[in-house]
Amino acid sequence: MSDDRFPADEDGDAGLTRRAWLASGTALLGSGLLAGCLGDGDGTETPAGETPTGTDSQVDPTATATPTESTTPTDETATQTDQQDGDEDAGGYSVSMAPMGEVPFEETPEDIFTIMNPYAEMALALGRGDDVNAVYAVEYTNSLMDAITAPLDGVSVDWSDCYDSWNPSKEKLYDLDSDVHLADPAHVVTMGKWERADVEEVAERVAPWFGNKFSAEHATPPEAYADSYEYYTLWETFGHVASVLREQERYEALRREHESLVATIRDGLPPESERPTVTMVLPSTSNDTMWVYDVNGPGYHAAHTRPLGAVDAFADDDAVGSGTQIDYEELLEADPDVLVILGGIVDDHDMPAIREALAEDPVASAVSAVQNDRIYAQGGRHQGPLMNLFQLEMGAKQLYPEQFGAWPRYESGPYPDLSADEQLFDHDRVAGTITGDR
Repeated sequence: MSDDRFPADEDGDAGLTRRAWLASGTALLGSGLLAGCLGDGDGTETPAGETPTGTDSQVDPTATATPTESTTPTDETATQTDQQDGDEDAGGYSVSMAPMGEVPFEETPEDIFTIMNPYAEMALALGRGDDVNAVYAVEYTNSLMDAITAPLDGVSVDWSDCYDSWNPSKEKLYDLDSDVHLADPAHVVTMGKWERADVEEVAERVAPWFGNKFSAEHATPPEAYADSYEYYTLWETFGHVASVLREQERYEALRREHESLVATIRDGLPPESERPTVTMVLPSTSNDTMWVYDVNGPGYHAAHTRPLGAVDAFADDDAVGSGTQIDYEELLEADPDVLVILGGIVDDHDMPAIREALAEDPVASAVSAVQNDRIYAQGGRHQGPLMNLFQLEMGAKQLYPEQFGAWPRYESGPYPDLSADEQLFDHDRVAGTITGDR
C-alpha cells in the first residue's frame, strides 16, 4: 500500500485541511472544481456489475463483532428520521450516519465521489447526477442507467468519462478534490490499498466520507469499525444522502412514491399458497453454472424482491446460501417456477441467448421456469432508489401478472415503455421530481 502523503508546502506543513481551506474563502478561486466526470480512469481493473460472491468486498475474515441494528423495519417503507442533526448557522450543518457518526459540512457539496453505483444513482435521483466524478464499473453502470432512465422524460446521465473508482488510490482522491466521498470508509479499508489512517487523512484533508456499504446484506464490517456500525434500509440511507446534498424535498417526494408503490404491491399480493417459487441468479459467462442470491434476505440487495413476498426456491436448502455457485442439476432440484436474471437489462447480457441456452440444455430444460417461459430480466442487487422503483414494478408484473398486469417479453434495450394505466407508480411524476419540473 502506498504511504504517500499530501505534498508538503515550502514550510514543511502537510498543507491546509480542506475545512480550513474552504474557510479561507479561496477554495472556489483556485480549486479546479470538476463539473461532471473528468477522471482519467487509472484505477485498478474493475469487476463489472454483479459480483459472483456473497458480498462484493473483502471483509476481514477474523472480524466477529456484530454491528448494532439501527432499525428493524418490517418492509421497505420505513420513514426516514434524524436526517439532519446539526444547526445551519452561517451555512454550516451536519448529518449523522454510521459508521462515520456526525459529519459536518460548511456548505453543500458540489463535486461528488462515489464507489458503489447506488450512491451515484442517489445523486442522480436528487438532480445531481452531473456532479458525480467517479463511479464503480463505469461501462456497466452507464448501460444500467440508460435502461432505467429511458421511461423518465428529461432524465439522463453519461458517466462514461468518470474515474472507475473500484479500489481507488489515495493520490487519485487528492487529484479529484471532491467535496464529499459518498462511500463507506469501513468498506474502503477492505480493498487492500487502504488503512484506517489513510481513510481518516483523506476525510480531513480532502473531504468527508459518507456511506454505509455493509447494510447491503447485513454483512460483518471490519473489526476496527464494528463498534460504530449500524444497518439501514436503502431508503433510510437515501434520506441521509439527501440531507448531505440538501435535497430533502426531492427525497420526500420520491419516498412517497416508493411507499405508495409498496402499498399497492402489498395490497395486491395473492395468498402465499398461490405464489410462484423464485430463484434469482447471475449466470456464468464461461460455463453452465450460476450464482444464486437470496430473494428474502436482509439488506438492500433484496429491496426489490423482499416486498414481493416471493417464495425462495432455495429457502429450505441449507447448503445453498446467498452467493453460492450452483449448476443445472442443483437448479433442477430446486425447480423454481420463475427464474430472475440479474443484469438482464444491461447491454452485456443477451436475454434471448440465455433463454436459448437453458432451453437447449437437457437438464436445465426440465426446470419449470424454463418449460413455462418464465425467465425474466432484472437490473441488479446494487440498486439505488430509481432502480428499486423500477425493479419493484417489473418484479410485481413478472411474478404476479394476474394481479399487476403482464410484463412484456423483454429481449434487449431500455426499460419497456408502459402506458400510464400499466404503470404501478407514476413515471412522469418521478421524472418531474428529478428534473425539478414538479
